[in-house]
Amino acid sequence: MPEYPAGASRAVLVGLDIGARGGTDSLDELRLLALSAGIEPRAVVRGRRERPDPALFAGSGKVEEIKRLVLEHLAEVVVFNHDLSPAQERNLGKALGCPVVDRTRLILEIFGRRARSHEGKLQVELAQLEYLSTRLVRGWTHLERQRGGRGTLGGMGETQLEVDRRLIARRVKVLKDKLVHFRRQREVQRRSRVRGQVLSISLVGYTNAGKSTIFNAITHAGAYAADQLFATLDTTTRRIFLPGAGKIVLSDTVGFVRDLPHTLVAAFRATLEETIQADLLLHVVDASSPVRDTQAEEVNKVLAEIKAAQIPQILVWNKIDLTGLEPGVERDEYGKICRVRLSAKTGAGVDFLRLALIEVAESVNAAAIRPNLPQAIEA
Repeated sequence: MPEYPAGASRAVLVGLDIGARGGTDSLDELRLLALSAGIEPRAVVRGRRERPDPALFAGSGKVEEIKRLVLEHLAEVVVFNHDLSPAQERNLGKALGCPVVDRTRLILEIFGRRARSHEGKLQVELAQLEYLSTRLVRGWTHLERQRGGRGTLGGMGETQLEVDRRLIARRVKVLKDKLVHFRRQREVQRRSRVRGQVLSISLVGYTNAGKSTIFNAITHAGAYAADQLFATLDTTTRRIFLPGAGKIVLSDTVGFVRDLPHTLVAAFRATLEETIQADLLLHVVDASSPVRDTQAEEVNKVLAEIKAAQIPQILVWNKIDLTGLEPGVERDEYGKICRVRLSAKTGAGVDFLRLALIEVAESVNAAAIRPNLPQAIEA
């Protein structure tokens, strides 16, 4: 993928309200995304348009404002809080005189930095190549050259652009084949867990909601946790034993974000299948966030996209130490725990989460035993 300046590049952030949909309310999130990618925000541009400009997305007047701020702050890159078409990205780069990064590419850059496992790196590379395949013409003038094969008798040569597209398609096929291999390995592991009647639970939630901290509090696994977006990309799974619940498999999955690029959802679908196959989802919500309800909705959208919306959930309101809320549980109309309030950082309320897991495990075990009761009585 063509590089923008590495390191703490100075940047101008751009967020526009398009039509009825707001964009500026998520500029704080864009700033955190930029910092996670090693980009230093120097200025923010806001605005409103009924619809995106086909050529420049922001319109000529707004582009002039952005250019002025680029020169004033010596910015090396402009980051849009939107997805740009290849033509818009190319035109903006020419008009502003510096690289332009859209929201999807910014997230891909972060994923590229954070992937640690071999499978995670393959998934990120696949998403990057599929994104890049639509942008091969952007500023790459050398791709317009033609070249013919040695020994040919004539005819049109193959353009460098066509060669690169063919090479990308070949690499994409190799990556998909390798990811299928990893998927089969996980299916074998899942079948083993099913035969052993082990309860499978997955932690899901918006990025930086505290999933990994909760995972560590329950399993004492020491998984990497930090106050940053997408601190964890690779699924981490641990088998634990809870008195009263027995053996449980707990998985910590990648965090979700608003408008998660479809290329990433597709590439990480194999990893997210750990979520699809779970018996229970612990939906972790940052209770201190002013947009916690919106974040929860975004998570549920992705769960619906990967066919996991039907899996039972328990809401886990984390970071209550920042809100003044008391640790505790809430029950639904059937008397089952549906929400747990806790602080994984301080440990307050973590025992309530263990209680919820034990309650779920007991109900699952009872359901598994109940069909066999008549046969047992007859015997």
